Amino acid sequence: MSTKEPAARLFAAVYDGDEDTVVRLLRSGVGAESVDEDGQTVLYLAAVSDQPGIVRLLLAAGAEPDRLSQGTDAPLCGAACGGHTEVVHALLAAGAGPDTVEAFGFTALTWAVRRGQVAVVTELLAGGADPDRPGPTGEPPLVAAARRGSPGCVRALLRGGARARSAALAEAHRLLTLDVESELRTGLEQTYGPGHPSATHRYPEDGGITIEVQLLDPAGHPVAGNDQQTGHAAIVTLLETSLGIAAPSAELAARALRCADPDNDDWTEAATALGRRADEETFRAASLWCGSPDPLRQAFGADVLGRLGRPQP
Repeated sequence: MSTKEPAARLFAAVYDGDEDTVVRLLRSGVGAESVDEDGQTVLYLAAVSDQPGIVRLLLAAGAEPDRLSQGTDAPLCGAACGGHTEVVHALLAAGAGPDTVEAFGFTALTWAVRRGQVAVVTELLAGGADPDRPGPTGEPPLVAAARRGSPGCVRALLRGGARARSAALAEAHRLLTLDVESELRTGLEQTYGPGHPSATHRYPEDGGITIEVQLLDPAGHPVAGNDQQTGHAAIVTLLETSLGIAAPSAELAARALRCADPDNDDWTEAATALGRRADEETFRAASLWCGSPDPLRQAFGADVLGRLGRPQP
């Protein structure tokens, strides 16, 4: 039996999510810091595979939480990029540095914000991650969250004390005027070339809608893709509130009605901002909306009236 075989069996057990076999192999002396033929660490594999139980077993057996896999990839960053919140929690609890930098200057917070992973952003900030540490391109996390269109990430960063609020507000305003689907397709074509057929998917996420664009091969199979959330109107309202800016009532109503959905964050943040004002001007505006022939505008007016004078979140 070669000396590589036990380590290979450990990797296979991680691929299979087989915690019992992992325990047996670790007890038999297989190293918790084992690497495969490509230099990937077993802890990194468990982290990116969303195996929190196995991650804890490896850490308890002596795996170094911040050791870079293949000399470039941090387990915490891999887990954060994939949205694996429980793995992130386990790594932080074992002493992983919340601001550990992997190749090309990425941190776990950079990855989580870029992917709109709200729960991971919250976990990292609670674990001590710097809410203002710039990413590899020099932009603060709050600006990256505004570009992503994730109201949840923006809220988490604001609660964590993130600065750069004016810059983030300007970025969110800029994206309000753009067609997200067209922007995604253009970005993909700049990388992979024009002429590909494409498919667009929309799905609910983080209080709004995420748009995914895929480039297809001639057989209709995806060859590349990218996605972005569309909560920029809600983000503008959130950042204005944090900066003490009171947008006109009509502008807030327009932001709410663009989504035509009372459960969307664009709507609820606008209604919340107006409800906080509790003044005569807002009351009159909401009353007028209630008399509109547009049912959605009526509903928004009623929502605002119901919030006036009530404590707002």
